[in-house]
Amino acid sequence: MKICLLNDSYPPMIDGVANTVLNYARVLTEIEKQEVVVGTPRYPGVDYRNYPYRVIPYQSFNISSLVYGYRAGNPLAMKDVGKLADFMPDIIHTHCPVSSTVIARILRGESGAPVIFTYHTKFDQDIARAVSSQLLQKGSLKFLVSNISAADEVWVVSRGAGENLRSIGYQGDYRVVENGVDFDKGRKEEAFVRETVKDYDLPAGVPVYLFVGRIMKYKGLPLIIKALARLKAAGQDFRMVFVGGGVDMAVIKALAEQAGLSGKVIFTGPVRDREVLRAWNTRADLFLFPSTYDTNGIVVREAAACGLASVLIKDSCAAEGVTDGRNGFLIDETPEAMCAFLQRLGSDTETMKAVGQHAMDEIYISWEDSVRHAYDLYQEVIENKQRGVYDQRIRSVSDRLVDIVSGLERADSAIRRMEERAISGLKVAGGQVIDDIQEIWRDTWTD
Repeated sequence: MKICLLNDSYPPMIDGVANTVLNYARVLTEIEKQEVVVGTPRYPGVDYRNYPYRVIPYQSFNISSLVYGYRAGNPLAMKDVGKLADFMPDIIHTHCPVSSTVIARILRGESGAPVIFTYHTKFDQDIARAVSSQLLQKGSLKFLVSNISAADEVWVVSRGAGENLRSIGYQGDYRVVENGVDFDKGRKEEAFVRETVKDYDLPAGVPVYLFVGRIMKYKGLPLIIKALARLKAAGQDFRMVFVGGGVDMAVIKALAEQAGLSGKVIFTGPVRDREVLRAWNTRADLFLFPSTYDTNGIVVREAAACGLASVLIKDSCAAEGVTDGRNGFLIDETPEAMCAFLQRLGSDTETMKAVGQHAMDEIYISWEDSVRHAYDLYQEVIENKQRGVYDQRIRSVSDRLVDIVSGLERADSAIRRMEERAISGLKVAGGQVIDDIQEIWRDTWTD
């Protein structure tokens, strides 16, 4: 099987979705022995040749003013897209509904391969943070939903992610395909843990709380600071360790200082070494993750891999599969609730360890198991495509999805400006996508 994976983020930018694509490519190549190519926006100065599979970067531009650290890809950079088309994939799996899915649709027109889209992120919240104009938000969501609806299959990483996808206007079917984690199951050896944390003030007998991820306010970090301020005022000792970096680092540090937590809160900065991250998850007593933004919470399962229980918000996506007091702890989304819980639990390490062990046994899932399941589904999708299962779905997606011929005619002037490589098969699919975008924006302005 020849598999094309597409995503709008990839190293050196590391986030949950980039980590997903890395592990899909790794497992499919090393374990399933399949031929894989990854398409992603190009970061200047990065060498993409050091992977056991082919990575094809395509033209991009800096959008850090909107989304810190990210670059947006140009899906109509046809010289680069042509390299992906030459691969002639059997399956196209896109993990972002922007340029990656535009390219997926172009590649489908060239290869005939089915397109799978996986919904990882609450894009309505991302767009609302990046764009203040209600009109632009509306138009952007229309474009995303149109792109997602054009896929042959839509997967989501949790039930909550599926509900969010429905809330932004998607009306088709989807199936839940959970992500895994790349931590081995089991606690990191004690000597390595001691070496990792030796330079930090972590007194014996004092509970250590941990957060791992991007330092962003929307992940519930102000709630943690406010809860810990109350906990300190109540006379309870603790240490709180934040592992990661992000645009809100200065804000969260300032909140901690204002709350008088400077001696109790530690910021390690970003940690790339996965074994060092395992060591922090092994050393901690509780993982605090009050995020209602995340659709899957991979870090919660990474913690579970190390026998570390998480404190989560009731009914959040990250809390799916978690039973309060059994394999995790569930609280209301308030600083008061978190403080009250931490006070009640105190330094009861036996309970923390028992719940952490249940988390390891019950909610941990490896990337090997997750991607093997996806690989089985790939074969099912290919068979469905061959039987014509998706033909009616594609025809009925939306009135705005253009007939290929008329789409080509209306977009012809734009296509002629593309590089010479794109004139044949890519031209048709490119015209369809361009016309789709134009139609959506016309509808938006009319509305």
